[in-house]
Amino acid sequence: MARLKECGVLSCQTLKKAISKKHISSNSAPVGEDQVQPASLDLRLGKTAYRLVSSFLPESTDSIEDMLYAPDAYGAGLVMYKMDISGGGILEKGHVYLIPLMEELNLPKDVSGKANPKSTTGRLDIFARVLTDRNPRFDDIGAGYHGRLFLEVMPRSFTINVKEGLSLVQLRLMNGECALTDAKLRALNRESRLLYNGEEHLSPEETKISRGLFMSVDLSGDINTGILGYKSKKNSHVVDLLKKNHYNISDFWEPIRRNSKGTLILEPEEFYILSSKEKIRVPPKYAAEMVAFEAGSGELRTHYAGFFDPGFGYGLKGEVKGTKAVLEVRAHDVPFMIADGQTFCKLFFERMAEMPEKVYGPKIGSSYQYQGITLSKQFKNL
Repeated sequence: MARLKECGVLSCQTLKKAISKKHISSNSAPVGEDQVQPASLDLRLGKTAYRLVSSFLPESTDSIEDMLYAPDAYGAGLVMYKMDISGGGILEKGHVYLIPLMEELNLPKDVSGKANPKSTTGRLDIFARVLTDRNPRFDDIGAGYHGRLFLEVMPRSFTINVKEGLSLVQLRLMNGECALTDAKLRALNRESRLLYNGEEHLSPEETKISRGLFMSVDLSGDINTGILGYKSKKNSHVVDLLKKNHYNISDFWEPIRRNSKGTLILEPEEFYILSSKEKIRVPPKYAAEMVAFEAGSGELRTHYAGFFDPGFGYGLKGEVKGTKAVLEVRAHDVPFMIADGQTFCKLFFERMAEMPEKVYGPKIGSSYQYQGITLSKQFKNL
């Protein structure tokens, strides 16, 4: 990978060059072009899954592989058992697994990365995060990292079936500091109209920007059905992640309908699918990442899958008037009441190092460009 002239998130064409130069490689199966998204790379599960006693962080001088079988105070290691998932394997709800990924990295010293669950992973309430050797942070890939990648997986709502080669997470690489300051984000909003409400864009005065772009939750419900979201059922069958448009929604989800008060009480440790009130647009020269609102606003997780590719809700030339963001929500500890239009999450915008050759949308097989309250692609369309 040649030294980049501009700081920013690496585009699809630069990721392809990184693959050809073996900065991203795989010993088991070649890294395919179908893994390359506009501003990220899909990472694939390897053939072995380790059922762990608990989660851990590899802060010591040992590698992750060494730590798996290092004896603890009781003389046992972290691994309870391992299984071959080359032909498929069941990951039980509530259990922790570690799966070595197919891809390995040999990054230049000025290139770092971060990982995030894919949209489908988040909508199925699958807790998934990447570990690297000797790094005390999840989903963080240090500049110049050379080594293997591992995925910690814990299904929270459903027992799932996975298979070698399946992608649950994606990797974004960047060169230097690429996050937009509030001043630059305000300028981008004036130029590109980042938020829409229906067919009308929000004015700069209506848009809240403070260390990111704020968005709110929609509890108004569908105009025809009144459905504003879904809550996962506690007892259901296995979800096979290889299937598409296969399962009946009612077998796995309870619909939530609007009420006259415009509020919803989130029960502790229940999982909800909701949507943003605003529709977001990400221009092609930028990428975005959604994060929870401030921790002090309540013990609430609002989004598992945070990456938004260039062109999301925008298209190539601004032909799309925004797309709602799906919110994957879980309250902790206490019941938590939310209200229609309440500030719920925010987006950080990052500049691309160069214009990507392709953008998010149906032309590249993107699943959620025109989504409303949309469940993962394993479930039948209403």
